[in-house]
Amino acid sequence: MRVAIMAIGSRGDVAPYTGLGVRLQQAGHEVTIATHAAFEPLVRGHGLRFHLLPMDAQEQLRTRFADRGLVRMTMAVNQVVAEHARPLATAMLAAAREADALLVTPTSWFGVVIAEGLGIPSIGVYLQPLTPTREFPPPALTKRDLGGWANHRLATLLLTAGQRPFRSVVAELRRELGLPETTPSAWLRSQEAKHWPILYGYSPIVVPTPKDWPAWYRPVGYWWPAPEPDFAPAPELEDFLAAGPPPVYIGFGSMPVPDRDRLSSAVAAAVRKAGVRAVVSAGWSGLTVDADDVLAVGEVPHEWLFPRVAAVVHHAGAGTTAAGLRAGVPHVPVPVMVDQPFWAQRLRLLGVTPGPIPIRRLTAGRLAEALTAAVTDPVYRRRAEALAARLSEEDGAGAVLRALERITAATA
Repeated sequence: MRVAIMAIGSRGDVAPYTGLGVRLQQAGHEVTIATHAAFEPLVRGHGLRFHLLPMDAQEQLRTRFADRGLVRMTMAVNQVVAEHARPLATAMLAAAREADALLVTPTSWFGVVIAEGLGIPSIGVYLQPLTPTREFPPPALTKRDLGGWANHRLATLLLTAGQRPFRSVVAELRRELGLPETTPSAWLRSQEAKHWPILYGYSPIVVPTPKDWPAWYRPVGYWWPAPEPDFAPAPELEDFLAAGPPPVYIGFGSMPVPDRDRLSSAVAAAVRKAGVRAVVSAGWSGLTVDADDVLAVGEVPHEWLFPRVAAVVHHAGAGTTAAGLRAGVPHVPVPVMVDQPFWAQRLRLLGVTPGPIPIRRLTAGRLAEALTAAVTDPVYRRRAEALAARLSEEDGAGAVLRALERITAATA
């Protein structure tokens, strides 16, 4: 079977699908990941097919989202994808014409329309819980529990509002594919009526399945990024790790930050005050820390580095959060945007962090205090290790494989 995975966004929005793609390929399927040019080496390096989608995610993050509130940031991300929707839809349609089934991510949701028009099955493969529920509010908007009905209503409104900037492009696409006209709310209702499946790539241990979700919406376990086949750590990194006690990792991945110099200074001061060694990743924010017992690194696979550190300080993106949980190490989450406060809150509820520090409230003192607690209090490490052992028993990619084979058999 030819399977196309549509992945729009930053590295954290793409990397988990390399592991999923490799697993599907090992089962005999031909897998293409349709994504941005920056990730072509990542995709092809794992032996997967690559199809180009337009849009430079790094440039958009750097120039558009450096200093916004959570709600404005969420809507702005959606608006940027909508601005590129016509060329994205054209490229996605070309990829879909060479596929027998589509796996669709949240920002590539209009791929469902393409699958419908081409008469091929599709499955949602999401990294964040987006299906409305009474049990928690929509992660992209708030972490504050609004109460059962309000949580569900707000999430439903978000899904409908998220489609509105795409209306003209989706209408064109539907006409091109010979599909009838519809509205965003009517389309959502039709997907619900069809029992269109969404599989969530996180563990139900981390976010339990809401009791009000139907069976076709469910978390199945993490899709771990495929190991880098040619990775070899730089000698200076190996030497640094061997030269003393395990360092902490500090990095904010593909996130923009309001003031890079202020953040860098606060991190340097916190490391000194906490008396810890640190491995610091520059990331897309260009974080630089000039301090004793600090090593600056470029991209290093989390699955290799995180088990070797004492704690991880990160932006609480879904992928980095998962990597830290898999490694069984304490966390210090510093959420920046969209769903990150939600994942930071989950880490607090799991008991593997002294608590999140939102990026706007980060100071050297707060970070030093959190680092000291994460490294010296053994309870965080014990809880993290116990959770990692449970996660290792899950097979999220296998669940997608089985669902894909079921749905394609049903439509054959």
